[in-house]
Amino acid sequence: MGIAATIRTPAEGLFFQGKKNVEPILKTENLWKLYRAGKVDVPALRGVNFEVQPGESVAVMGPSGCGKSSLLYVIGGLAQASRGKVLVDGNDLTSLSDAARTKLRRHKIGFVFQRFNLLPTLTAKGNIAIAQFIHGDGFDPHRFEVVTQMLGLAGRLHHKPSELSGGEQQRVAIARAIINEPKILLADEPTGNLDSKNSEVVLQMLRQLNKDLGQTIVMITHNPEATTYFDRVVHMRDGIIVDGVPAD
Repeated sequence: MGIAATIRTPAEGLFFQGKKNVEPILKTENLWKLYRAGKVDVPALRGVNFEVQPGESVAVMGPSGCGKSSLLYVIGGLAQASRGKVLVDGNDLTSLSDAARTKLRRHKIGFVFQRFNLLPTLTAKGNIAIAQFIHGDGFDPHRFEVVTQMLGLAGRLHHKPSELSGGEQQRVAIARAIINEPKILLADEPTGNLDSKNSEVVLQMLRQLNKDLGQTIVMITHNPEATTYFDRVVHMRDGIIVDGVPAD
């Protein structure tokens, strides 16, 4: 059954962020990820316990090699955990078959990557709309208009990626990621290929999506300035979470 294309109001977003007894939308329990290097298992994640509440925005920060990318790929169902649990909206990814995990990912998780991964032969509109068709519910013009207006794309929809700036391409990628109202948006260094001006625009858009639509967001970054746009900052080092502090 498809997910209804409804728009969460700002009041609802605040409700979810303030409600203390609601179940986490994302939770990991003693999460391990091991990679094989020759005859040795190298741990990228070492018993990570991590929770995100509905409507929360969380930045996961750490240096290269700390495990933050592995965490994002495992909680997004793109990589299999070696041990432990990953609960997304109450579903344990580690107990699902590949097909079931793909289906859950399609309906509950949106991804934004450092590289925009847009289809070069499609316009901005086509790149966004194709996600709705893949999702299975067909084109929803109301949701499309709400998302593209919010992301400032209304005047650029008929341009192909090569005709768009880096910031515009990333906004198209964000629109594609949230067009089907995923429970969680996962962003992997979304400003890594952008200059400072476009980075600020994209981060402001992510914050607006969280505050106005109640979109749950988890972003990984090594940039401390990017974390100031998020409710909470989690620091990783050597495959573990070392703390969690409110953003300034």
